[in-house]
Amino acid sequence: MNKFVITIAREYGSGGRTIGKLLAEELGVPFYDRELLRLASDESGINETLFAEADETIKGTMLWKAFRKSYSGELIPPDSEDFVSNNNLFQLQSKVIRELAAQQSCVIIGRCADYILRDMDHVLKLYVHAPMESCVERARAFHPNLSDAELRRLIQKIDKRRAEYYEYFTRKHWKDADNYDLSFNSSQLSWDQCVRLVKAYLEIKHG
Repeated sequence: MNKFVITIAREYGSGGRTIGKLLAEELGVPFYDRELLRLASDESGINETLFAEADETIKGTMLWKAFRKSYSGELIPPDSEDFVSNNNLFQLQSKVIRELAAQQSCVIIGRCADYILRDMDHVLKLYVHAPMESCVERARAFHPNLSDAELRRLIQKIDKRRAEYYEYFTRKHWKDADNYDLSFNSSQLSWDQCVRLVKAYLEIKHG
């Protein structure tokens, strides 16, 4: 198969990360999630903690929303006081994502990768979702002490944060099907079937 990159946007509890890991293992390619933060830190010299604090999160104030910028690829120089701003941290992380996508086949989770790589033909952009009750069941494995009501609130909070982050940097709606090549409900399939579905689509699109 030719070089390819799979980006996965996912609702919390939908299993998008699990599907991504299984795909990477099945296809024998690197898997990038929080590893992107370390790579961006290594390249920029900025503490990884700062990338982690800004990871898929924005400050939900009217001031931030008023001055939002879509991804441009322009980096702020190290001698600027804005070098560690959220906007520049995103640009630095985006640079790492584009470099990885240009060099190798891989699977990338979240972080607006579908938008950042939108001009690359070898990218397959996925959106994984599931009904709330299915997400609650899956989230319970990671938060066994939370009630169903608490899990619903947690899921809604995380998805809201991801949606705001996506819209802030792309000026697009996170759940808009036009952003993706393939969107599917993971609750109706097993993990193996999810992997087979994506592999089949990848074969058709990229051969």
